[in-house]
Amino acid sequence: MSITTFFMLLGGLGLFLFGMKLMSEGLEKAAGAKMRGILEFFTKNRFIGMLVGILFTAVVQSSSATTVMVVSFVNSGLMNLLQASGVILGANIGTTVTGQLIAFNLSDIAPLFVMAGVIMVMFCKKLSIKRAGEVVLGFGILFMGLSIMGDAMTSFKESPHIIELLRTLRNPFAAILVGFVITAILQSSSATVGIVILMASQGLLAFTICPFLILGCNIGSCVSALLASLGGKKDAKRAAMIHFLFNVVGSAIAFIILMVALDPITQGILHLSRGNTARAVANAHTLMKVFEVVVLFPFMGWIVKATYMVVPGKDATLEDEYELLYIGGGSILSPTTAVLDGIREIEHMGKIAISNLKKGMDALCTLNEEEIDAVYHKEKYIDFMNRKITDYLVKVNEIELPIADARLIGGLFHVVNDIERIGDHAENFADSAKMRIDDEVEFSDKAIKQLQDMTEKVIEILEYSLDMFTNRNQEHMQEILNLEDEIDDREKKLQRAHVKRLTKNKCTPEAGMIFSDTISGLERVADHATNIAFAILEPDEGMEDEDEE
Repeated sequence: MSITTFFMLLGGLGLFLFGMKLMSEGLEKAAGAKMRGILEFFTKNRFIGMLVGILFTAVVQSSSATTVMVVSFVNSGLMNLLQASGVILGANIGTTVTGQLIAFNLSDIAPLFVMAGVIMVMFCKKLSIKRAGEVVLGFGILFMGLSIMGDAMTSFKESPHIIELLRTLRNPFAAILVGFVITAILQSSSATVGIVILMASQGLLAFTICPFLILGCNIGSCVSALLASLGGKKDAKRAAMIHFLFNVVGSAIAFIILMVALDPITQGILHLSRGNTARAVANAHTLMKVFEVVVLFPFMGWIVKATYMVVPGKDATLEDEYELLYIGGGSILSPTTAVLDGIREIEHMGKIAISNLKKGMDALCTLNEEEIDAVYHKEKYIDFMNRKITDYLVKVNEIELPIADARLIGGLFHVVNDIERIGDHAENFADSAKMRIDDEVEFSDKAIKQLQDMTEKVIEILEYSLDMFTNRNQEHMQEILNLEDEIDDREKKLQRAHVKRLTKNKCTPEAGMIFSDTISGLERVADHATNIAFAILEPDEGMEDEDEE
């Protein structure tokens, strides 16, 4: 093999991998948010989840992208392990679509796809058309890379060294190992299967060894999801382990059957494919995946239970450890789920801030020193989350996101800031409680009752707003607007009543100052709540833009 041939082979492989990546990422960016919504909605039933997994993976052209997304969903609590198992089964079938496309050998018309894609990317201003252009361009580049690799491989037949090397793959165990290693390195079973299809069609690989290479690809495809789960909770690790165990067990069953009846099976697939070796490899890939799913679908409950043995125990209570629930440092940024994970972590931060606000007001009204200390401790955790989530959003903003998700990033920064401000108000209430204790400031029962009533309204608007932000649920939109008006009116009335008490010497100046600052703080918390509710809605979905304070 000459150096020119070697460079052609490397260049063709590079184009092939780049084309597949461009096509997959273009599809994710163009339709990722919508497909994610479908995936989230239709996975309550395991069988329907499997069908959706097939559809999603066939569209995105990557089982790795699907399984990484499923791991993220499990980590975010949107999907349980049984639901995840259905999608993972579907992903295993959907990933075979790429091989079927490659087997059509569209290299002759690939330049047309490249030109069409370039025109869409370079000359169209609409972002959605540019994204579609990336898909078309990636498709063309993929087949051009295959064509270059095919031309380079024709000279392999004349090299005795390469022929001798490929003969070592006649050992099924060696073939499985090679398939695993290549897929783990390339992070794409579709890419490895594409290479196998090309080599088999060139006569460099005997068709009888191709099923074993595919088995290795199946196991190697688990690496992406396993890596994505490292920074997640234990259930996220178990979701990745479902994918791994399914592929290992399914491959083991298929291996035994192949060892017993290799010739009849391969001859049958070749006959089904009308002697077309490339088509036969693609069909073998599809048939093996379908067979594994049919055999193991009834036993997925057992596989899920097995993951609890492999990943035992429960998650630690994370609040005291200053860690994040959904965007751990070891997790991989997936463009399709990065914003979703960020929203879940912000929701988590919001719930902690609401809880701390309750504690701060309880401490102010009851003068419980343990609650004051708890507020200070929790405020440090909220500040930690504010820094980490902001850093995460900065990183997310640097990657290519689905169009719908990219529009949300700016609003997420504002929401994190609003929640941090709510945490500051809780700390202010704890400071006021400490002042009351140190200076022996008394509140009347009526004043305490007024503060508690106003706090209940503020907590109510916070909970509605956090739900509206997290789930884009506009069911309580009008209630939020009404509550904000009610809280504003109540603050004004209480301030006027407070001035009257001061003029009549019914309360001390110290008590009056704390009371006035507290109701002003509660009113500002309600303003932050409204900001949170409407932060990520499109202008026509919620309120019109208002002037900033």
